Amino acid sequence: MAQQGIQMDQEKLSCSICLDLLKDPVTIPCGHSYCMNCIRTHWDGEDQKETYSCPQCRQMFRPRPDLKKNTVLADLIEELKKTRIESAPADLCYAGPGDVSCDFCTGRKLKAVKSCLQCLVSYCDQHLQPHYQSPAFDNHKLVDPSKKLQENICSSHNEVMKIFCRTDQQCICYLCSLDEHKGHDTVSAAAERNDKQRVVGLNQEKIQQRIQDREKDVRMLQQKMEVINHTFLIKLCLDKLSTDVTFIQLLSHLK
Repeated sequence: MAQQGIQMDQEKLSCSICLDLLKDPVTIPCGHSYCMNCIRTHWDGEDQKETYSCPQCRQMFRPRPDLKKNTVLADLIEELKKTRIESAPADLCYAGPGDVSCDFCTGRKLKAVKSCLQCLVSYCDQHLQPHYQSPAFDNHKLVDPSKKLQENICSSHNEVMKIFCRTDQQCICYLCSLDEHKGHDTVSAAAERNDKQRVVGLNQEKIQQRIQDREKDVRMLQQKMEVINHTFLIKLCLDKLSTDVTFIQLLSHLK
């Protein structure tokens, strides 16, 4: 229960931009709080419009609000960090050699439970929660933790490769489909994966059926061998009996 409370507190004290605990927390006029660097970077991108927005509620501000560190939040976060260290369970799944580590953990990293093909980032269970809770992540594709996320990025256009070119039998990005793969037979990578999984499933069924047929043939051969062996034993007994009768008859003639 204590660990659950710590997790809830951490969610409340996390920045919705970087998804980590607030660093140098600031509270903007609408009441939402962010890391100072995160909201500065966000507003730097809006300088040309001269109108500044809250990433969560979309409230607009003009002129650009001054940012001052929220000391109350900063103290709460420091207390939370201390409590989290003291309350951490002994069996917490930290990433070891060969494991995929969470890209958002600071300090000692936890083991990732999922990787996102849209974000190209791996998450531990704690940092993965926004993907389950926010509609903004509904279209994101979560897969088992992978160290090879960059293999899903087109080296030519730096875009996620979501398309499969059946003509060239390779994954491509949408820009490739408009350029060197224009006019080729293309489908979504997900559709191609489903088709290949279906084919693999059918092949597995065929192989299983062949195994069952071979096992049936072996059982039939074994039954035939048993019949042959049984017949041979009967014939052997009859031959011996016939030999014994002939021997007895010969003895009677000699007398």
